[in-house]
Amino acid sequence: MIARVALWAFLLVNLAVVQTMYALAGPPAHNTFGEAGRLLGLNLAFVMALQLLLVARLPILDRGIGMDKLTHWHRWTGFAIFWLAVLHPAFVILGFARYDRVSFLRTAVSLSRQLPVLLGVIAVALIVLVVAFSVRAARRRLSYEAWHAVHLLLYVVVVLGVVHQVYEGTAFTVNVWTQVYWWGLWAFALGSLITGRLIVPLIRNARHRLTVAAVVRESRDVVSVHVTGRSLERLNASAGQFFLWRFPSHQSWWQVNPFSLSAAPNGRSLRLTAKAMGTTSAGLRSLPIGSRVYAEGPYGAFTLAQRTCPGILLVAAGIGVTPIRALLEDPAIGSDVVVLYRVRSAADAVLIGELRNLARVRGARLRLITGRTGGRNQPFRPEGLASLVPDVAARDVYVCGPAALTRTVVASLRALKVPSRQIHAELFRLAG
Repeated sequence: MIARVALWAFLLVNLAVVQTMYALAGPPAHNTFGEAGRLLGLNLAFVMALQLLLVARLPILDRGIGMDKLTHWHRWTGFAIFWLAVLHPAFVILGFARYDRVSFLRTAVSLSRQLPVLLGVIAVALIVLVVAFSVRAARRRLSYEAWHAVHLLLYVVVVLGVVHQVYEGTAFTVNVWTQVYWWGLWAFALGSLITGRLIVPLIRNARHRLTVAAVVRESRDVVSVHVTGRSLERLNASAGQFFLWRFPSHQSWWQVNPFSLSAAPNGRSLRLTAKAMGTTSAGLRSLPIGSRVYAEGPYGAFTLAQRTCPGILLVAAGIGVTPIRALLEDPAIGSDVVVLYRVRSAADAVLIGELRNLARVRGARLRLITGRTGGRNQPFRPEGLASLVPDVAARDVYVCGPAALTRTVVASLRALKVPSRQIHAELFRLAG
């Protein structure tokens, strides 16, 4: 709650300041189109700074809001940047074209001969490229590794955008105070990004020196990797969280994958369990014992720290069982626990033996749900969920699995009047 209030306060206060800066800046542009272009450009720069904060993985936002919600906001902020980046130059060019009484195209060519403007045009082109690869139709055709590589172009966009502002910015050069505010805002955003994405991970990996301790095949296409290192208790990881993993023995340095912990961290080792769906996850089966591992994290608010009720319902589907299994192992979970595990067939139930043992120890109720969805087999529709767990509205519910199933469960929970504060969902999404 505190994190959300802080983020909204930051957004609203700075939006008000930015609009005030625009109002104070003068002289006005040649016409309405030019004025609109300048206002769009100023807001574009602000939204870019906000986007840096959303992907910086600041602990207050990550643990208070959760990476899943941050990723949702990051996506929509990205589309806002796209439209601002397209409209800003369009209105500026249109303003100059109307003032000089020449064509739009001729004005665009003339302005692009200026280096700061050309850098801005290149930044816009890169933004359009990244957004094109981020729409759902294109995203489904890309591997996670390819999608992540394309997103690295956004760092180039940030550099080009800062240079463009230095030479073309006017609204924040009204006086020394506006300059201090504007560059202080960008220094905070860039500093947060560099600290969260580079400095902290480097320090943690140098301290813990993670290595592969064991590789265990759980099934034909699922593998668990056990990782050890020094002073792992200082990571302060919790069951339900995930790390960004790099395995340099079989992938490039820029390739990174988010895998949840599939066992509650004990201060001595970490375990991840993955299904062979991409280049990295498929290659985990051949990881050499003793090879170095680089990890960023822990991240995510899918933890028992978010619980509000004594009773808990854990809902897992497919490989989404990994953080659910870790939560069930957490000693803080108590005994009033129901686990629903959805798979196509019993043979697809990864870690089912461990789940049964943990359920027995915790006194939890475990229900394995198999078969094709349809007809009477609709366990996660409101009536099906109410039948399986009659007191669902009195429980915290943790849901992890494929996006379609997760959305279905969340919609059913809302139909059953489960308060939003009791619903915790993980959709395997990642900001930045």
